[in-house]
Amino acid sequence: MTTHNAVASKKGLLRETAVVIAPGRGTYTSSELGYLGRLHGDKSDLLTAIDAYRAERGCEGIVDLDRADRYSPARHATGRNAAGLIYGCALGDFLDIDRDRYDIVAVTGNSMGWYLSLAAAGVVEMYDAGVELVETMAALMDEYGVGGQLVYPLVDDTWGVVKKQQASVAKVLADAPGELFVSIRLGGMVVLAGTDEALRAAEKELPDIEGGFPLRLARHAAFHTPLLNQVSEFARLKLPLSIFAAPDIPVIDGRGEIWQPASDLAAMRDYTLGHQIVETYDFSKAVEVALKEFAPQKLILLGPGSAMGPPVLQTLIAHKWFGLADKTSVLQRQKSDPFVLAMGIPDQRERVVRHGATT
Repeated sequence: MTTHNAVASKKGLLRETAVVIAPGRGTYTSSELGYLGRLHGDKSDLLTAIDAYRAERGCEGIVDLDRADRYSPARHATGRNAAGLIYGCALGDFLDIDRDRYDIVAVTGNSMGWYLSLAAAGVVEMYDAGVELVETMAALMDEYGVGGQLVYPLVDDTWGVVKKQQASVAKVLADAPGELFVSIRLGGMVVLAGTDEALRAAEKELPDIEGGFPLRLARHAAFHTPLLNQVSEFARLKLPLSIFAAPDIPVIDGRGEIWQPASDLAAMRDYTLGHQIVETYDFSKAVEVALKEFAPQKLILLGPGSAMGPPVLQTLIAHKWFGLADKTSVLQRQKSDPFVLAMGIPDQRERVVRHGATT
């Protein structure tokens, strides 16, 4: 295990080490409408870069989307609009982190959060290549994405693992008519993806769980499965090696592999446009590696929203981090001395942002 102790900032203050975690698709919902206007009106360079790119391609600007009177799934949750909004919110949050208080030792993310992590780490330039990467992948998903996803819990209300639910998932994967895969390992949940036929069978066969599970995700393709081979092929044609640069800080991918500043850029591009698109994204493993290899004093979750909180906290329980054994103990720890700080939650955001930033 690599231990990173608090270090002194340029101002002589003691900084806490932190791993930053970026969100995936589906995190900009009706609750987040207005997020950019409330928190990132001062990020004109970032918002202008995103909207200029989108305007050239006939897409509505994220500033206008964010200031709409009401949230519309048909408007805000389409792949390309959601991706642009989430990119602006998440990278805006990243820019607000007080670097005099936190030494960011690594970044990671869930699914689309991999692209955001690359922008945060400087692999793709935030105001240029990062926008191109996210917008290109969203456009390809909209045009060539097939199949869909559904979410199913593997834990109970106390966040304890339920073996029956694990067995049910294993059975539907083995018996599915058509193609069905594990798309994302997400803390106490699993995301399955596949053909419509396979997903309908899984919805029928998986026992109903309180909370509306199994839950089919609207407007989601079969991300992180071989069904998106065509998306991967087109991405390789559209996104050259030249947009990739050495990371400024380590980045943890969806296998738990760490990309250091001296990493092979061709290999990083190959992973981003290959394996990351067509193979399982193991977010749980990425968080585990963040904990065990970097031993951060804080995990900082970028917005919009705070949907990544439960999967991250469930992963702490799985590895008994700080001796945490169940939902009660981890939530008590969060109240008294929070280890996980979600920037989409106002009081936790206050602990993260630099002095003078919007809270």
